[in-house]
Amino acid sequence: MNKKRCLLSFLITFSMVTVSCQGKVEEGSLDGDASNSRTLTISPDRTSLLRNPLNGWVMYVSGSSDPSYFDTKIYVPELGKEVFVRDYVSACYIRTGWKAFNPADGQYAWNDPDSRLYKIIARAEELGIPIAFRVVVDGRDQRENTPQFVFDAGANYWLSDSKYPDRKTPLAIDPVWREYYEKFVRAFAERFNDPAICSFIDAYGLGKWGEGHNVCYEQNNAITSKTSEYKADTMEWITGLYSSCFTKIPLVINYHRQIGHPVSEGSKAQPDSESVLQIAIDNGYCLRSDAFGMNNQDWGYNDWERAYVMKWQYKLPIIMEGGWIVGQHSYWNDEKGYRKGHPEDVRKGEFDSSAEAHVNMMDFRVGDETKSWFETSYNLVQRFISEGGYRVYPDKVSLPTSLKNGENSKITHRWRNLGWGYLPNNLKQWNYKYKVAFALLDADGKVAQMFIDNKCEPSEWLQDEPKSYTYEIKADVKPGTYLWAVAIVDTSFENIPGIQLAIAKLSKTEDGWTKLANVTVE
Repeated sequence: MNKKRCLLSFLITFSMVTVSCQGKVEEGSLDGDASNSRTLTISPDRTSLLRNPLNGWVMYVSGSSDPSYFDTKIYVPELGKEVFVRDYVSACYIRTGWKAFNPADGQYAWNDPDSRLYKIIARAEELGIPIAFRVVVDGRDQRENTPQFVFDAGANYWLSDSKYPDRKTPLAIDPVWREYYEKFVRAFAERFNDPAICSFIDAYGLGKWGEGHNVCYEQNNAITSKTSEYKADTMEWITGLYSSCFTKIPLVINYHRQIGHPVSEGSKAQPDSESVLQIAIDNGYCLRSDAFGMNNQDWGYNDWERAYVMKWQYKLPIIMEGGWIVGQHSYWNDEKGYRKGHPEDVRKGEFDSSAEAHVNMMDFRVGDETKSWFETSYNLVQRFISEGGYRVYPDKVSLPTSLKNGENSKITHRWRNLGWGYLPNNLKQWNYKYKVAFALLDADGKVAQMFIDNKCEPSEWLQDEPKSYTYEIKADVKPGTYLWAVAIVDTSFENIPGIQLAIAKLSKTEDGWTKLANVTVE
């Protein structure tokens, strides 16, 4: 399957996990040329899964997972049946060590059909699920993450525990380590700088678990008079590297009050945390946090993170990951008061924090995390599908009933966003590529002429704030009867429909145009 057809299949195939609202098109009122127009009132689909870019649930897959993990089913008491987790997601997220991707100099797992990563990636592509990545380089508390050949070449490192000689922590300022990492990122981008197969890159990956805190610059993880300089230099280097290589894929960074610092805990933010994060944002990054629902002030998602993210609402998309692993952590000690033996309390805490931050994406992590979402909190799974991220549609459209070739006519249209997030068309990598378009479809359902409204901007559509537009068009087709259709097209990708619209029960063409009304052209 070629990339265009794969992307089309992913964007126009609905995974119907609930019953949609009934759809209708009826006469309404909207400013337009009343003598030669029909105003359509369009009903929204408030419940179906819409698989849209940088939006919705994310399925987590580890670098060592078997590809059969994509076939995971979980019994949902509310439905009385098992469901595939994959039917609920818009992306899958692979978080693993650099060594897994790059076991030897010049060798990459995505080119090795025998590697586990190759098989996972191939299965995701086969299913049409875009992939997201985080590459972890620090070996503390895990395993060897930076490949040994980098240290053999002379890269400096710190060994925090001599009992585990393979768990090396590279020094982020070391020139040899940076040289090899740059080589890897460039090769990584050659394979995955493609929005047809890649959703986003979690593109920092330093520190413990790759979360961006407890970053090591000097031996013994020391904090010195040079630390602030090293933090800024490293942030500029690594975000500039990813930004220059991944020109088409959204990049994200973990917003954390200790970002880039050699410590993890502490209720107070470092004085330069905002300025360090600003470097990433200036290089085209958006935001995620790995600690939603974790309310402990010293090491959880505290008041600093809550206040920081509020400054970026509707300017940058926010991606959520829960902080607690209910199968491993003592989550009942959380300051929120979660009850022991009640993972649904944690799920509700994560959901509420996500709604407060207006996130675009939430996580289904492996194991007990994903199970508890479906077994104890399925109502929240459905609520995020209905309420979270962005969910856009035109609620009223005024269209000419007849056109004369070469003469000006007007289309008036109003758009709504039912979700608490926003369609991040303003991202550096997207560069406003998603545009509202109307089309004249011929008798075979093919586009005879397309009209793209460049003054209509989807990133401005916020919940409960409808936006109206009037657009002048001029027909240039063979006389005859046509069908009006609407879509949000991807202008970087042959103007194909790129965003699924939240429109109920209206028929669509094979390539994703929503059919509206007949029109005659003279």
